[in-house]
Amino acid sequence: MVEFAPLSLPRERRLQTLAVLQWVFSFLALAQTCIAVFIGLLFTRFWLVSVLYATWWYLDRETPRQGGRRIQALRRCVIWKYMKDYFPISLVKTAELDPSRNYLAGFHPHGVLAAGAFLNLCTESTGFPEIFPGIRPYLMMLTVWFRVPFFRDYIMSGGLVTSDKESAAHILNRKEGGNLLGIIVGGAQEALNARPGDYKLLLRNRKGFVRLALMHGADLVPIFSFGENDLYDQVENSPGSWLRSIQNRLQKIMGISLPLFHGRGIFQYNFGLLPYRRPITAVVGKPIRVQKIPNPSQEEVDRLHQHYIKELCDLFEAHKLKYNVPADRHLEFC
Repeated sequence: MVEFAPLSLPRERRLQTLAVLQWVFSFLALAQTCIAVFIGLLFTRFWLVSVLYATWWYLDRETPRQGGRRIQALRRCVIWKYMKDYFPISLVKTAELDPSRNYLAGFHPHGVLAAGAFLNLCTESTGFPEIFPGIRPYLMMLTVWFRVPFFRDYIMSGGLVTSDKESAAHILNRKEGGNLLGIIVGGAQEALNARPGDYKLLLRNRKGFVRLALMHGADLVPIFSFGENDLYDQVENSPGSWLRSIQNRLQKIMGISLPLFHGRGIFQYNFGLLPYRRPITAVVGKPIRVQKIPNPSQEEVDRLHQHYIKELCDLFEAHKLKYNVPADRHLEFC
């Protein structure tokens, strides 16, 4: 039986749904739309727009690796406030971050669409500047998305940068400090595990971010986003199944994962691509002091990696009961 949304919903809730709808569209189809517009303009009397943009694109090609080009007005746009209230999403501080230091923050888990990471680090709707004064957040995203015309400018406006070593070095080497570079460590592959009640993280063999922290002397900060995996249901794709095998193969070829997820619709609650209205709380752990080692050994990387995992586990265990995680559930690493 389909459960329909009431006709007499308050205006605020309708605006919240609209805000999330545009974000889901941006995540799933805006890049493809931008490519179609760019190519389509070439066959119209407005062909010069694409030609001029292509020239600009070439001249501006290194910007995504050099801190991007954030636009504060867009980060503060009211649409993100409505999106935040839809779930709602909140940010919790457990320790101060010294503005004279640079930080590399591991964000866990990815979830299906990384809603918590985006709203907390790429907008100001959850109050990041007030909670962590003097800290400027960035978030890494797959480099392929910065090759899409128009779309690249849109994602850079929020503080997104390319996920490569050059981009990390540009931010983490800033001598004035006060920069926080977020990395969703599990990446696209972890999205295939995102379903309600799942606490499995792809972290056991993911040590590149730790090596980066050592090379640049950036303190490590664990962030756990409670509720991130509760936003969507996903078609059963346990490891070893035919579906997971296909998804893994496609992920290796394209660099992006294709989870078969479903949530609710605009006018009914049973199926659709909108996420469920379930709270997300991103808890920021205490920073792990890291001494700069330009060429760290594997032993040094492994030692810091184990320290990071311990701090992340401690953060999860200390807060899980507040956010409705059963006492007998613990983080799993693969």
